[in-house]
Amino acid sequence: MLRRFEALLDPTAGTPASPPSAGLVGFYWFYIRQVTGLTVALFVCGGSIAVLDTMIPAFIGRLVGLVSSQTPEFLFRDNGPALLGMAFVLLILRPLSFIAHNILVNQIVNPGFSNMIRWQNHWHVVRQSWTFFQNDFAGRIANRVLQTGPALRESLVMAFDAAWYILVYGSSALVLLARLDLVLMLPMVVWFVCYAAMLCYFVPRLRARSRRMSEMRSMLTGRVVDSYTNILTVKLFARAADEDAFVRDAIDEHTEAFRDQTRMTTAYTSTLVSMNACLVVSMAALSLWLWSNGRISIAAVATAIPLAWQLNNIAGWVARSVTSIFENIGTVQDGMRSIDVPRQMPDPDDAAELKVTGGEIRFENLHFDYGRVRETTGIQYPVVLHGIDLRIAPGERVGLIGPSGAGKSTLVNLLLHFYAPASGRILIDGQDIAGVTQESLRRHIAMVTQDTSLLHRSIRENIRYGQPQATDEQIVAAAKQAHAHDFIAGLEDWFGRKGYDAHVGERGVKLSGGQRQRVALARVILKDAPILVLDEATSALDSEVEAAIQEQLDTLMEGRTVIAIAHRLSTIARMDRLIVLDAGRIVESGSHAELLCRDGVYARLWRRQSGGFDPVSAGDRVAAK
Repeated sequence: MLRRFEALLDPTAGTPASPPSAGLVGFYWFYIRQVTGLTVALFVCGGSIAVLDTMIPAFIGRLVGLVSSQTPEFLFRDNGPALLGMAFVLLILRPLSFIAHNILVNQIVNPGFSNMIRWQNHWHVVRQSWTFFQNDFAGRIANRVLQTGPALRESLVMAFDAAWYILVYGSSALVLLARLDLVLMLPMVVWFVCYAAMLCYFVPRLRARSRRMSEMRSMLTGRVVDSYTNILTVKLFARAADEDAFVRDAIDEHTEAFRDQTRMTTAYTSTLVSMNACLVVSMAALSLWLWSNGRISIAAVATAIPLAWQLNNIAGWVARSVTSIFENIGTVQDGMRSIDVPRQMPDPDDAAELKVTGGEIRFENLHFDYGRVRETTGIQYPVVLHGIDLRIAPGERVGLIGPSGAGKSTLVNLLLHFYAPASGRILIDGQDIAGVTQESLRRHIAMVTQDTSLLHRSIRENIRYGQPQATDEQIVAAAKQAHAHDFIAGLEDWFGRKGYDAHVGERGVKLSGGQRQRVALARVILKDAPILVLDEATSALDSEVEAAIQEQLDTLMEGRTVIAIAHRLSTIARMDRLIVLDAGRIVESGSHAELLCRDGVYARLWRRQSGGFDPVSAGDRVAAK
């Protein structure tokens, strides 16, 4: 039966059409409006429980009055319906209300609503720009995405329950006391005035401290994850003590923020305990005084004192709830710093799918200075590209050469639309990439990077990332073409998974650099995209493997538009054309032989690397013999 209730909310059934709304109230409403029926049901259940709990002191007073005024033989005969009604409320209605509330919270809200928020947060954040992830700890972003859902859920459920108990129970108690004697209302009215004043003082302070504590917790998570992610660097440089200090500072800041919050919590609860004690004592004293003067009955005394005592207990529970509510609100506010962020570089509303027919690429008067990155980071970046005009014909293989910082990788990142140019445009088969969807653009471009990173999944899943519909036979064929099959066959991870089922560890740390690069090449081979980008694609390979793979790359490049970046000029000397960049400008362009004849920047770089030996010409001479 419970599974039927659980099926009412599928957390991953839909995706948000827009990012969460700005502001705390708007952020809450963004998720609440998706489950309005559930929210109303939760609100009604909370109100029902509060009303039914208010009846208990009234029932106690009624029973005391009946026992004190009636003889045993007439008690059940004259008051049977009333007694049965009280039993019905306590045995049927109240348990049913609690069961309904528990089902709503435990079967629907806790698992479903929490994970719906997590899913939608992730869906939004993962579509942020590359720059977004460069500007923060991955661990902190993940912590915010995962913690915001439970925090929003808890604060919502607790706020509903707390509001109902204070409003419904408080107002009902005042009505009951007024019916007994108006004077009996006085202690509770004074208590409510003091309680409102206390909330006005403590709530803003609790909220501010809760938010800071949550920020410090996210910072601590980010630093710990940063240390673990870069554990090899920590070990290689023997900097464990420095990492201790790095994390210790975050723990100390979190501890101080935590203590600052708990100081306020202690002051808040201590004030409430004192107020509650005054309420119970004053209510008891006033009730006894009124009874001794004949103004109220013993039944009224038996009603008033339990009302005050139950309000005492409820106020204590509400106090703990308020503390928890604002801790969770602080977590939500901290999470909003990563989630409630407009998407950087979104696709235009009228973005079309890129259609590649030949693979021609044009860079037209392209300027770039990381201006948009500067707006989000405050870091002053120099101008990187100055008026780049470059046409790459369909199927042409072009090599980009230049010193570090010349703009080679930036040009490729602009082609992939990780950044937007300051001016100028990039066209693929006549289509401005600024007007096409980014996913369709990147589907048509395959890239192997120098810093190869693999997913902490199986070898098979990593290679299939290039083509999700690929069969096992196609995966093995791609691995063989990348000269990766032999080492894959011998792999076995800690859990006994072998070969293509073996997992590679976070970022592929269980593999060597050359092995990671070969798996990445297999992934690109399987993707079979019309445009190929090689950024130091063989830098992690030894000479023998590189020579073998170079033959496969020559086959892979056939019929594709290729942009290759390499510091080792011998790896790209066979390209159809070489583009030499320096300080963000194209300074030379031509084939390997043409550039050597000009005796310019490329020729000087070539002589420095090769010592005057030309393997391209040598290879041609050997072939001629």
